[in-house]
Formats: sequence, C-alpha cells, structure tokens
Amino acid sequence: MNARQKRLFEDARKRNPDMKMPSPTAAPSEWTEADLALVKQGVGDKTSKPERGSTESGESEAPSGEQKGSVVTYFEAKGFGFLRPDDGGRDIFFHVSRLVEGLATDLRPGARVLYELGMDRTGKMAASSVRIPPAAE
Repeated sequence: MNARQKRLFEDARKRNPDMKMPSPTAAPSEWTEADLALVKQGVGDKTSKPERGSTESGESEAPSGEQKGSVVTYFEAKGFGFLRPDDGGRDIFFHVSRLVEGLATDLRPGARVLYELGMDRTGKMAASSVRIPPAAE
C-alpha cells in the first residue's frame, strides 16, 4: 500500500472501527498464454512491432492479428487520430507513436492503413501498431 491508500484506509477506519487492514494478495503463480498476450499489448511494449520484411511477391506480409481500415481524422499538431475499420464498427483511436511503417505525413483522411488492436495507457481500445502499406504498383 502506498501512503495515499493508507491515509484513505485510516479515514475509512475512523468511520468503521471494525474494518481490517487488507492483506496483500499474491501474484498469480502461473500465467496463461492469454494473460501473456494481454501483457504484451500494453502501452510501451516494443516487442509486438511487426517485422519490416516482405514476401517474394513484393507485398508486405500481414501479421495474424492485423486489420484493414482507413484514417478518418488525424490531428498532426496533437499526434493522434481515428481509424475506421473496413469491417465496420466503432472508430479506433491511434497515436502517432504507434506508427511502425510509413510516414506521419501520409496520415491524411482516407489513407489506407493496416493496424492491430491493443489498449492505450488508460485501458481503452486503441491501435497498438499502425502501418501504411506501400502503394500497389
């Protein structure tokens, strides 16, 4: 418990003297694959960035969790915007720091992007990696 939590607990204890100090909970002893996948999606984790390789046909290989969409809005001065998924649904927040392939100047409304879903620092759904695919020749 940090100092703030202790102070709040003491204030609550004044109102309810029978309240007991919570015991620290033990961390899970075994992590499942699903748990590890969620941890890897966290903000700041750079290990989930896709490789910058390409296949023999010249097209970038799409990682398994990648989805297609387009830029709806992008606020260059603030460094964030929203993507609209091709398969419908709600628009998805993205931050320019999650751009792993392509240039920020290419993030114009209507630009095609590939992205993976993850969470932002507040736990809300956001794009965890955004790629601007190379133009088809």
